[in-house]
Amino acid sequence: MSSVAANARPKQNLFQWIGNHWFAAFLIVYGAWVFMPFLAPVFMHLGWTGAGKAVYFIYSFFCHQLPERSFFWFGEKTMYSLSEIQSAWQNTANPMILRQFIGNEAMGWKVAWSDRMISFYTGVWLFAALWYPFRKRIRPLSWWGFALLLIPITLDGGTHAISDFAGIGLGFRDTNAWLAVLTNNILPATFYAGDALGSFNSLMRLITGLLAGLAIVWLALPYVLGNTPSAQTD
Repeated sequence: MSSVAANARPKQNLFQWIGNHWFAAFLIVYGAWVFMPFLAPVFMHLGWTGAGKAVYFIYSFFCHQLPERSFFWFGEKTMYSLSEIQSAWQNTANPMILRQFIGNEAMGWKVAWSDRMISFYTGVWLFAALWYPFRKRIRPLSWWGFALLLIPITLDGGTHAISDFAGIGLGFRDTNAWLAVLTNNILPATFYAGDALGSFNSLMRLITGLLAGLAIVWLALPYVLGNTPSAQTD
C-alpha cells in the first residue's frame, strides 16, 4: 500500500523543486553569478579568449574593472600599480580606457570583479551559507545596525568617487596624505599610497565590502525565511 502511495506521488518539476529548496537554489544560482568572474583569467590562461572576453564584457556592466584595483592571476603579481598598468597598456588616466586592460601573458589576467566587488558579492554568498545553519538562533539585524554596517562602504566608496574626479591617480585617496599626517607616518609609504594589496585603500575596500555583505544577509534573510528566533514557538 505504501509503495503504491509512493508511486502515486506526482514528480516535482524544476520550479516546484526550486520552491521547496529555494535557499539551495539561491546558493547555486547566485554563487554561479558571483564566481563566474574568477573564470575569466582561467579562460584567458587556457587560450579560450572568446569565453574570457565574453565574461569581461558581461561583468563590465556591473563593475568598473579598473585594473589597478583588481586581482590578477597567472602572472608575476597579484595586483599592479597604476604606473605599471599604464606602462603595459596606455599612458592614460581615463578610466574608460584603463578598464579595458585585461592583462597579458607576462602580467597575468585580471579577475572580472574589482577587489571591492569580490569582497561584497562573495561576502553575501559566504555569510548566507554560514548563517543558514544557525538561522533559528540568530536574531535579525536592526535597521540601526544595518545602517552602521553600511556607513564604512558609503564613506570609503564615496571618498574614492570624489577623489577620482581629480583624475585617476591624482586624488586625495591616491596619496592618502591626510592619513599619513594623522598617523605621523608610522607605517610604510606603500601603505598610504596606491591600491596595492595590503595598502590602506585595498584593505578598506575589502573590509567595507565584507561589512556591507554581512549587513544585507543579516537583515534580509531572517525575514525572507520567516523563521527568526522571536517567531519560534516552544
